[in-house]
Amino acid sequence: MIDFPAGTKIHQKLPKEAFYKHLSLTPTLKNKFVSDVESIFAENSLSAKTLNFNAQSESMEILLVLVNLKKAEFDAKIIEAIARQNPHELIFLLAYENQRQLAIYHGKLYRTPWTDKKDLTFHINGRTMDEIWSGFIEQIALREEQAQPIDERSIDERLRLQDKILKLQQQIAKTEAAAWREQQPKKRFALYQKLRNLKKELDANKNGETAI
Repeated sequence: MIDFPAGTKIHQKLPKEAFYKHLSLTPTLKNKFVSDVESIFAENSLSAKTLNFNAQSESMEILLVLVNLKKAEFDAKIIEAIARQNPHELIFLLAYENQRQLAIYHGKLYRTPWTDKKDLTFHINGRTMDEIWSGFIEQIALREEQAQPIDERSIDERLRLQDKILKLQQQIAKTEAAAWREQQPKKRFALYQKLRNLKKELDANKNGETAI
């Protein structure tokens, strides 16, 4: 359930053709835009005004954009292109049949796994627009954070740590597979030594024992 105040609802259809004509897209990506996207709606506008905040100086506006897709295996570069070239902060609600996925761009595109429409949860947390935006990043990009929580870490630090942990996990899987295949004892021993070091580094990062 997306729990946004009724006053933020706009439900404004954005014609696909008019929308992508204002984006700088390669011909290939433009074709993907046509073939992968069914329709686009600006569903909610979050601002100090629509949320009844007293902070009149806050000019940030966050739009929830509903993208109805023609297929689940779409080209995510479409969403990234929209986010990078739009002046607003955007949250994407991607829809295919009864499945839903949330996406946000923060240095790169982060997406939640596909989930059933009725199981989707997404809430506003915070009393300023900056806090709300950080809360959205946390809910989408850090949805399954694997490191031990450390209060003084910023969102960006936690994202860097998450990326580091995921890369180490990929290296470990790759090294384990190589060790199983290797026939030469010396090379196999070297791979197991590398594997041991990678696992130690992974544990240290998960336990917050290394600098980010």
